[in-house]
Amino acid sequence: MNRTEDIHQAGSSDLVECGVIPHQVTLRERPVLTVLASVHFIHIMDFMMMLPLGPQFIKLFDVTPQQFGMLISAYAFSAGVCSFLASFFIDRFDRRHVLILLCAGMGIATLICALATDYTMLLLGRIVAGGFSGMLSAIIFAIVADIIPEHRRGVATGTVMSAFSIVAVVGMPIGMLLVNLIDWRAPFYLLTAVSCLMMVVALRVLPSLRDHLIHHQERHPVRQLRAIFWVRNHLYAFALIAMLMFAGFSVSPFISTYMVINVGMAEIDLPYLYFFGGLATFFAARMLGRLADLHGKRKIFGVTAALSVFPILLLTHLSPVPTVFAVGIATLFMMLVSGRFVPAMALVTASVTPRLRGSFLSFNISVQQLSAGSASLLAGSIMGISANGALTHYDSVGVIAAIATVLSILLAVKVDSYQE
Repeated sequence: MNRTEDIHQAGSSDLVECGVIPHQVTLRERPVLTVLASVHFIHIMDFMMMLPLGPQFIKLFDVTPQQFGMLISAYAFSAGVCSFLASFFIDRFDRRHVLILLCAGMGIATLICALATDYTMLLLGRIVAGGFSGMLSAIIFAIVADIIPEHRRGVATGTVMSAFSIVAVVGMPIGMLLVNLIDWRAPFYLLTAVSCLMMVVALRVLPSLRDHLIHHQERHPVRQLRAIFWVRNHLYAFALIAMLMFAGFSVSPFISTYMVINVGMAEIDLPYLYFFGGLATFFAARMLGRLADLHGKRKIFGVTAALSVFPILLLTHLSPVPTVFAVGIATLFMMLVSGRFVPAMALVTASVTPRLRGSFLSFNISVQQLSAGSASLLAGSIMGISANGALTHYDSVGVIAAIATVLSILLAVKVDSYQE
């Protein structure tokens, strides 16, 4: 039986100063983190499930690359705007109630997507899903910051973030299996059911999380914005993340569509892209985290980001090749493009004083989502469909992504770490 670590009532203002909220009841960390990771899994899979469905939507709804890019960017823009707005009021409520309410909203959003009969209804579903996803991200990491001491918060964050790899290795293959056996709606019905299940589990497992209300200090929104955005180092950190998201999400939403239409991969083989990519990312992320601790975040980020330029260009210039080779290139792309976020996020998180870190990270989620949305929108507007049905100008998108990656390396040099 796994040992469960407990957090007991501390009663000291020192704990509040270092970022841990004292709780009036004993909290069992592991079940709470499991619930948070499971909820994180839902909205990550909801987003990622759209990526391999590009070929389906092009055939069923007769959408163009621009319209498919809009499905991705609308989700990201909605998530960015909602997480930004949520950062001003989300601390006023019991976090348990907020999480359960947002989980219900996520279930409704995935149901709208599953019931969509045309492009407009699907777009509406993606906007609603994006809004709830952005707020879910904010509340999940706020709970982690509230209940986990700083010296163990990295491991706890890694536990929650492991949902991404689980989605790629387990969720996506199951989702694509349902698509192949039933239709494209099946994964969204599944996510609706899982959302309802997690509401019940969260209701039973999560205790009331209200103690942050006792220690919460109201800050005028304008003062909060000034504290975050009037510091040059913060702006460099935001710019670094923006460039990374732009580089990744100008390419990744169209990988599946490009692989099927241009490279000649069978749709039934698409799960292999995400299975091997997720598996490689799972191990690479941990290795890069250890290397960043040993050799410095900035140095490891620079090396990883520079190496990621090669699979970006290879993938976006790929012609018809055997499936094994295509999967290998895509795996290298996912491993390095996702892996470079590990040292980058460590660098960005260290760039701000602990007093402002919670608000800073909420705004950081907004920057990430808005950058991802802009990238998808721009890439979709650049790409087109030739007379024979192939995607065009994906190679140009790859060059833009490579340039954005180089700019991110230059920006990383400007980001200084706050000395605690």
